[in-house]
Amino acid sequence: MTRLIVAAGGGGDAVAAAMLDAALYGDEDQAVILTYAWDRLLVDPVPGPRGARDFTGLDQITPAVSAVPAEARPIAPAGSTLPRLAAELPHTFALLDPYHGAEGVTRQLEELIRHLEPASIDLLDVGGDILARGDEPTLKSPLADALTLATACQVNAPIRLLVAGPGLDGELSSDDLRPMLGPVAHTLTAKDVEPISTVLEWHPSEATAMLAATARGIRGTCEVRDAGLPVSLTAWGAGVHEVDLDEALSRNNLARAIMTTAALDEVEAYSREICGFSEIDYERNKAAWLKEQPPVKLDGDAVLPQLDQFEAEARSRGVTHTTFRHLTEALNLDGSQRDALRQLLISRRPEQYDTPLWRIRA
Repeated sequence: MTRLIVAAGGGGDAVAAAMLDAALYGDEDQAVILTYAWDRLLVDPVPGPRGARDFTGLDQITPAVSAVPAEARPIAPAGSTLPRLAAELPHTFALLDPYHGAEGVTRQLEELIRHLEPASIDLLDVGGDILARGDEPTLKSPLADALTLATACQVNAPIRLLVAGPGLDGELSSDDLRPMLGPVAHTLTAKDVEPISTVLEWHPSEATAMLAATARGIRGTCEVRDAGLPVSLTAWGAGVHEVDLDEALSRNNLARAIMTTAALDEVEAYSREICGFSEIDYERNKAAWLKEQPPVKLDGDAVLPQLDQFEAEARSRGVTHTTFRHLTEALNLDGSQRDALRQLLISRRPEQYDTPLWRIRA
C-alpha cells in the first residue's frame, strides 16, 4: 500500500515528511515523498530551486516525474541534500520541478497519483507559512508553499493539508495561525524523532530542527536565520494540525493568483506584486554579495571568544537556543563551514548541544 506525502516547501519539509510518515503510519510500506530540491544558499550556491535538468542519475517514474536516488548528483556548482536523504532514509524522494509553474507541477502531481494510486495523500508544511495572506511583515519564503497549494487544489484527488510545528518557521505568528488550524492529527514525541535522528545531525533545516526539538521537550526561545528571528519553543510547536485545503487557498492570495502560471518566472512576478518581493531575488542578491566576501578561516581559538560575545548578547535578548545555521551567519563564517563549526563546538562544549540545537549558556 503506497502513501504519498507532498513536502510543501522542499528542504526541511521533506525530512519532516519522513518523520511524520513513521509517526502516523508506522514503519511498513514507506511513503513516496514528493519534494522540491530547494536547500537555499547554505547548501546550494545557485539561487532558486533545482529542477530535473540540474541532476544526473535520476530515475524516471513517469514522463514528468523523476526520483532522486542516492546515486544522483547535482550538476556543479549546484548542491542538494536529496541524494544524501535518499541514502539515509528508506523513502523514495520524487522531484517537484517548478520551472513550468503551477501547470507543470499540477501535471507532475496528477501523473504521480495515477501511477502510484496512493492509499493517502498528505500535503505537509512545517511552520504554517502555507497559510500566509502575503502581506505579513515577517513573511520570507512564500513561493514554494503557495505553488504547491495552488497545485493541490487543482488535482482531482482527496488531499489532506497538515501543518506541523505552527509558528516554528518564524514567518507567521501564533495569533495568525490559531484560527486557521483544525484538529490535531498527531502530537510529536521524542520517539517520533528517532527515525530521522541521524539526518538531523547534518541537515541544515532550522524549522525541522526546532520541530524535532519541541518533540523532544526542549523549551525556550530559539534565534534563527541571518536576521536572528526569535521563535518560541513550546508544547504547541510539537503538534501536527489538519487544515481545510479550500480555506487555505481562500486565504493565500499568492496561491490563487498563480494557479494558471506556466513558468517559474510568472510565479516570481506574482510574488513581487502580491508579497512585495521574490525570495529568489533575495537569494540572487545574497549570492552576489557572498561572492565578494573574502574567505574566512575557521579558527577554533578565535571562534570561542566570538561565541562568548554572541551568547552574552543573545542572553540579553532572552534567547535560550539557536541553530547552527544562525551561528554560522552570526560568526561571519561561510555557509560551507557550518558542519565544521558544529563539530568544533560540540567537541569543545558538548554540554551545550541540546540536540539538534545549540543551547545558550545561562
